[in-house]
Amino acid sequence: MRVVRQALCVCVVLLAACSKPADVAPAPASPAPAKAVAAMTPDPQSYANYDDVRVTDVALDLDVSFERKQIAGNAQLAIEWLDTAATTLVLDTRDLDITRIERQTAAGWEAAPFEFAQRDAKFGSKLTIQLPQRETRVRIAYNSRPEATGLQWLEPVQTLGKNQPFMFSQSQAIHARSWVPIQDTPAVRFTYSAKVRAPQGLRVVMSADNDAAATGEGGYTFSMPQPIPSYLLAIAVGELEFRPLGKRSGVYAEKGRIVAAANEFTDTEAMIDATEKLYGEYRWGRYDLLVLPPSFPFGGMENPRLTFATPTVIAGDKSLTALIAHELAHSWSGNLVTNASWRDFWLNEGFTSYVENRILEEVYGEEFAQMDAVLSQDGLIEEIKTIAEPDQRLVVDVAGRDPDETFSGVPYQKGAWLLLTLEQRFGRAAFDPFLRGWFDAHAFKSVTTEDFVKYLKTELLAKHPGKFEESELDGWLHKPGIPSNAVKSTSAKLAAVDAQRAEFVAGTRQAAALDGKTWSTQEWLHFLNGLPDPSTVAQLEALDAAFALTATGNAEIAFAWFKRGIAANYEPIKAPLEAHLIGIGRRKLVVPLYEALAKTPAGKAEAIRIFNLASPGYHPLTRTTVATKLGVAP
Repeated sequence: MRVVRQALCVCVVLLAACSKPADVAPAPASPAPAKAVAAMTPDPQSYANYDDVRVTDVALDLDVSFERKQIAGNAQLAIEWLDTAATTLVLDTRDLDITRIERQTAAGWEAAPFEFAQRDAKFGSKLTIQLPQRETRVRIAYNSRPEATGLQWLEPVQTLGKNQPFMFSQSQAIHARSWVPIQDTPAVRFTYSAKVRAPQGLRVVMSADNDAAATGEGGYTFSMPQPIPSYLLAIAVGELEFRPLGKRSGVYAEKGRIVAAANEFTDTEAMIDATEKLYGEYRWGRYDLLVLPPSFPFGGMENPRLTFATPTVIAGDKSLTALIAHELAHSWSGNLVTNASWRDFWLNEGFTSYVENRILEEVYGEEFAQMDAVLSQDGLIEEIKTIAEPDQRLVVDVAGRDPDETFSGVPYQKGAWLLLTLEQRFGRAAFDPFLRGWFDAHAFKSVTTEDFVKYLKTELLAKHPGKFEESELDGWLHKPGIPSNAVKSTSAKLAAVDAQRAEFVAGTRQAAALDGKTWSTQEWLHFLNGLPDPSTVAQLEALDAAFALTATGNAEIAFAWFKRGIAANYEPIKAPLEAHLIGIGRRKLVVPLYEALAKTPAGKAEAIRIFNLASPGYHPLTRTTVATKLGVAP
């Protein structure tokens, strides 16, 4: 998932990812202490007893009802017993209604006793299934609820076409449990298949082998033969069309957006080729993209075989497609080699952010990659000032916490900076084979920081002594801040922007004399992020007159511009700002703007007014985050 993007300055948004039948066994409403979760397994965000027994395959048979806003059907789990004394299977759930649970015996399917523990507000309800005969298949009949944190249900008016409803999932970090009863931890990997029925005229797609030619008659069928963790389970249902991008890539989107999306993502196949050149074979078959409605709360989500992407990345000039490079990079770092728990999230995102930059260099050139690195590091330097010291470490204590509460730009950019430091010390001739070897040696496995440290010592430090001391790792992994041995990236183009900005602020260069008409998105973001805070109204008026920034169609530039406008109380942005906040649900591009408005009493009142208009179209994660910032009900 790419949360840390080019527009980042001080505002990296934290991740969040996320009728009852009479015979349903409901999850009790009273919460249990969060510490009870931490005591269960090595992953403190999961109840699952995966050291005793593991789910190895999931077969879903589901119906999607927009009327009820629910997914209903059954999940058949294949399980492998690891502890010879174990006789129970423990799963994670959140607000699921379970109708029945069966175990497969020699005589057929028979009822299996089960019970819910008390519901925890963060982690949901532990579901314990009694299997005294240690059967290897379990079938669970269930349905999700309308409030499922992992699903968003959109009315037709909330879509681009306005004709049909839309539904999509967001399972990361611990939201898969809200729509599938599962061992919801990245420590467990499983294959899956699915048959899904949806209303006529709507296409179902999943993080699996989508058939663009399928009609959906009798239901859509899917298979994911590679083992994945639960947070990569994904589904979407909508009025979708498909366009190929290359021999193994394509894009799904609503009819009114499909042409623009296909034009924007024409470099996708080149990105796949570039990454294979660096890090080995793409092991997932196809790489397709799904452009979601604007309410999608993130930039992108790396669901295998089908990246979910925000429409805000479609700028018309490919200037924001670094996001696609990031999500593609996850096919090696994250999807292929996965952090075993959210404590080690940097193993997913730090590696991916580093690989993303290498992809950008291969496809767009060294200067482009340098600018991207500078913007990302600048964003981290500013953001880290706002983060509590314990969460400035790469290895984060997540016990008793919802992982959405702990995520920031640190695992992304501090993690990438560590890998860049290793590259600088050892040189690419040594570091590139090392990183490729890491992916190959741990393919389709879940790993810990300790696994990485062991591999680093054996495969790089020991083979090239004296270039990087083991003691230096401590500053990166276990201490706050940015280590003193971090070498900051530089960019000649951004240095030139710095010089022009300084002249503009000093009044020795007029706005019209800036080279803004030839600047890339990265140069504009660097320019805007470095303006005085607050800038003067006169400065903003001059920039607006020269470059029409208030009317920009680039969502990242608009975000940076609106932040400056809010701080300066620049009147012309007010109507476009309201349209931006109502029309976009991507948290990174809306939450900081609400925070900026809320710094004054009048601004907070305006923020609440706009939020009341916008919230029906927001994803639950965005709605909850903004409501918390504003101190109002979601």
